[in-house]
Amino acid sequence: MAVVEQVPAKGKSSARTLLLKSPVDLKPIGEIPVQGRAEVDAVIARARQAQPAWAALSVRERAKYLERALDLLLERQDQLLEIFVRESGKARMDALLIELWDGADSLSFFSKHAEKWLADEEVKLHGFLRFLKKATIEYRPLGVVGVISPWNGPFILSLNPTVQAMIAGNAVVIKPSEVTPMSGKVVEDLFRDAGVPEGVVQVVLGDGETGAALVEGDTDKISFTGSVRTGRLVAEACARQLKPCTLELGGKDAMIVCADADIDTAAAGAVAGSLINTGQYCSGTERVYVVREVADAFIEAVVDRTRQLRQGHTGEFDIGAVFWQRQLEIIETQVEEAVKKGAKVLVGGKRNEQLGGLFYEPTVLVDVTHDMAIMTEETFGPIVAIMVVDDEEHALQMANDSRYGLGATIWSQNVSRARALARRVEAGSVCINDMSMTYGALEVPFGGRKDSGVGYVNGKAGLRGYTAPTPVIVDRYGGKYSAGRHYPYTEEGETQVRKLMNLIWGNKISRRLLS
Repeated sequence: MAVVEQVPAKGKSSARTLLLKSPVDLKPIGEIPVQGRAEVDAVIARARQAQPAWAALSVRERAKYLERALDLLLERQDQLLEIFVRESGKARMDALLIELWDGADSLSFFSKHAEKWLADEEVKLHGFLRFLKKATIEYRPLGVVGVISPWNGPFILSLNPTVQAMIAGNAVVIKPSEVTPMSGKVVEDLFRDAGVPEGVVQVVLGDGETGAALVEGDTDKISFTGSVRTGRLVAEACARQLKPCTLELGGKDAMIVCADADIDTAAAGAVAGSLINTGQYCSGTERVYVVREVADAFIEAVVDRTRQLRQGHTGEFDIGAVFWQRQLEIIETQVEEAVKKGAKVLVGGKRNEQLGGLFYEPTVLVDVTHDMAIMTEETFGPIVAIMVVDDEEHALQMANDSRYGLGATIWSQNVSRARALARRVEAGSVCINDMSMTYGALEVPFGGRKDSGVGYVNGKAGLRGYTAPTPVIVDRYGGKYSAGRHYPYTEEGETQVRKLMNLIWGNKISRRLLS
């Protein structure tokens, strides 16, 4: 992602401006204004005004706009890739797969499935109620949703929650990271050019001040992806306002390599899981636990694969720049501390000075332990950290010894055994014999446990999280059996209630039939 510097105010202006520099060569690539509370409030007001007409459209009508946006995304692939790579320094294939592929998939998937998942749902009531009342759940839009997106997947993590919020009938205000603002801004451009009515999807630019204004503003929900520290602040602000929020926060995903794992496949998964997107994605592999009896062969295979990787910023390469200067410093600090405490560097372990910019070599560390930050704190860098364990039980114990719980992977040729382990992993999702890819499985909810977040995106649960499930209950007999007809109370009424209680719950057969 771009390096950000404050631009001195010009003249009497108090407005702040941020200068962006490429992480590849540290050359300027643009400036953005910092929009303050008044400007953000004005954007939210426009969204509030536009939302009722948007919500009045059917889901099928709203889906047509998503399909048009998908057509534009496919037409503009080269232009979009150029923006993503310039701002982040990531490899083109990382940008293609993580940003564009997943973006196209999201637009296509929810345009197809949202109508079914958001349809009014008839519910069969229990007991005598089933004979007296009819119940329907309507999934009504919340209103205006604020989406705050991070720098590591700046397009997809702006687009995907926006797609779900808007097809549910909400207007959306996106605040992308200040270090990848244009990658978020193009979401607004896509939907505007697809004909989405003005005010339904808007972007505000700036830093933490702008994000805070969006959270504190007249929004009905906040979808936040980012750090645990900032996520706590968002949660506290939303709690004060009794406003719902979805928080997708940090990860320290564990990988368990069982004694019966296919070593070459597991090694490939460890390298890709740890190093794609320069290791900077929330569900990346950050801790590898390999059973001792296969550890030597596994480590050798990981080292061989890592040494084959190409790092650069032009032509074909596998690993690009670290997206942010602050993140590079975290990576360096964690590796240095681990080495001082006894870890060994088998590959890499330092900045790539030959490339300039913010480049850290793909690195393999062994002899790591849980008294090292590299195994307990989010690294978000191109590091494969491997710990040898006695057996699968030891691996499970270490995997769960974390304050994070986003995802995990298990590698074994015995799927039944792997599933048994998966049930005991304290994580929001588990993948068996593949690197973490749950975010791309749009049918299922994606979210974390512990410090990794609250709530879900994707799946039926994630989509419905942008709605207010509203039960509508109708008396089948025009109010003849409404509760109000039995008020004020009488002694006869009390007797009837007692008889009815005994009839329903007084024996096991009726209890089972009517509950």
